[in-house]
Amino acid sequence: MEYVTYDEFKKLDIRIGTIREIEPVEGTDKLLRCQIDFGIKKPVIDVVPEADSVLTEDELAKLDIAAASEPERDMRQIISGIREFYPNYEELIGKQVLYVVNLEPREIKGHTSHGMLMAVDGMNGQPVFLVPDEPVAPGSKVR
Repeated sequence: MEYVTYDEFKKLDIRIGTIREIEPVEGTDKLLRCQIDFGIKKPVIDVVPEADSVLTEDELAKLDIAAASEPERDMRQIISGIREFYPNYEELIGKQVLYVVNLEPREIKGHTSHGMLMAVDGMNGQPVFLVPDEPVAPGSKVR
């Protein structure tokens, strides 16, 4: 067994994602293209005012923050080789599963995958997903 340091392990971003869409990758027997929800994206603000300053209405408008609008979700396409084990793959929609999300994107059969599903081999050889024992917010990070 090859050991990794704690600092190396900390580089992995492992999160719970909720499967929102799933379909087979054409021309393959094993691949499924999944749209995974990793929660609400955090807004990025380039300008941070001084703690004692007050922003004018014009300055607020420039920040382009729409409080009444639906927050943007962190949706990622992830390609997984599990189709042969899940002929009724549509039943996976809504399932919360563990993913590594900071892997370098990889092109698989013409689709870019932005992460990797984590599973173990079950007693019968079928993959067993690593799942929370109760519902959690999409994007919850392993700590």
